[in-house]
Amino acid sequence: MGRVGVLLLNLGGPEQLDDVRPFLFNLFSDPEIIRLPLPWLQRPLAWLISSSRAKQSQANYQQIGGGSPLRQVTEQQAEALQAALAAKGTDANIYIGMRYWYPFTEEAVAQIKRDGIETLVVLPLYPQFSISTSGSSFRLLERLWMEDPSLQRIVYTVIPSWYARPGYTGAVADLIAQELNKLDHPDQAHIFFSAHGVPVSYVEEAGDPYQREIEHCTELIMRSLNRPNPHTLAYQSRVGPVEWLQPYTEDAIKELAQQGVRDLVVVPISFVSEHIETLQEIDIEYREIAEHAGIEGFHRVPALNTHPQFIADMAEMVVDALESPRKLFSEVVQPDKRVKIYPQERSAWGLTPVAEVWNGRLAMVGFLALLLELVSGKGPLHFVGIL
Repeated sequence: MGRVGVLLLNLGGPEQLDDVRPFLFNLFSDPEIIRLPLPWLQRPLAWLISSSRAKQSQANYQQIGGGSPLRQVTEQQAEALQAALAAKGTDANIYIGMRYWYPFTEEAVAQIKRDGIETLVVLPLYPQFSISTSGSSFRLLERLWMEDPSLQRIVYTVIPSWYARPGYTGAVADLIAQELNKLDHPDQAHIFFSAHGVPVSYVEEAGDPYQREIEHCTELIMRSLNRPNPHTLAYQSRVGPVEWLQPYTEDAIKELAQQGVRDLVVVPISFVSEHIETLQEIDIEYREIAEHAGIEGFHRVPALNTHPQFIADMAEMVVDALESPRKLFSEVVQPDKRVKIYPQERSAWGLTPVAEVWNGRLAMVGFLALLLELVSGKGPLHFVGIL
C-alpha cells in the first residue's frame, strides 16, 4: 500500500471571537449551504449574513468560552485514531480537513501531497450522509482531484456513512447508560434524541438519505442500549421559513413536558464532537425551554469525542477500507440517482441543514433585503445602518 493516510473531514469552527465573521462568510459562500438561482449573489449574500450575524454569533460563542472546541476535539480524535491503528499494525498519517475554517480541506490535501501518501482513506466525521455535509466535502475533494493530475496517483477509498456500525451505536448507548445510571429512577427517564434537521424538500425532492439514516440509527442505538425507556427523535437547528423535518426539538420538549415527563436525557445523535450546537444550543437554549416547560431534570449525554469504543471502531473502519474495493468520490457524492447536487432545480433552492441555528435565522430575510437594496437603492439595510 505504500505510505498510508487518513483524511478526517469536518465542518470547522471559529477558535476566537475575531474568527466568527470570516467563518460565517466562508460558510455561506458555499452554494451547498444556501442555494441561489443567481450564483453571482452568493458572495454578496454571504457578506450580508456574516455582517448582520457576527455580533449575535460572537455572543453565543462567548457563552461557551469564546470559541469553538471543534478543532481541538478533532485533533484529539486524530491522535487517538493514529494510536489505535498503530496497535493494529497499521502505520498511518492522520490529516484533518475542515470545510469552512482552519485547517481547511485544501491545506490537508496539500500536506498529503507533500508527504507522498500513496493510499488514502477519506473518513467524514458525520455518521449519517447528507448532501450538505459529507456530500459538500466530497464535492470539494472531487474538484481538487480533477484539477490536480498529481493527486490521481493516490489510491483512495471514501467511507460515505457509518451510522450503522455496532461500535458506533454501542458507544452512544454506553454514554446514554452512564447518564441514566446517575438518576434515582433511571427506567422512568425519557431518552430524547436531537439530530440536526434538514429541509423537507431535501428528503422528498432531492433524495437526501439523511432522515432515513437518522431514524435507523436511533433504532439501532435503542436496540444496543436494551433499556425499557421511552424515546423520541426530534430535529434541531431549523433555519429560515421553509418546512424542516419534524418534530422540531423545541416543540417536542414542550409536548413531553405537557405529557408529564420530568426527566429528559438528551442525546446529540448526529454529532460526534462537542461544538456550538451541543454546548450552546442544547445546553443553554433547549435547557431553558425545558425548564420553563416544567422539565425538572435536563440531562445531556456528552458527544463521543474520544470514547474508546468509538475510536476503536474508527480504526476498524480504516482497516476495512484499506482491505475493501475502492469507493470513489463520483460513487458516493450521488449515492442514488434521486439525489440532486448543486446546481439544483428551482425546487431545491433554499437553506441546507449545516447552517447552524445561531448563524442563519435571518438568512432568508437578509436575502430578501439584499434584493430590495439592489433594485431600489434603499431599504431595511440602510435603515439599520448595515449599508
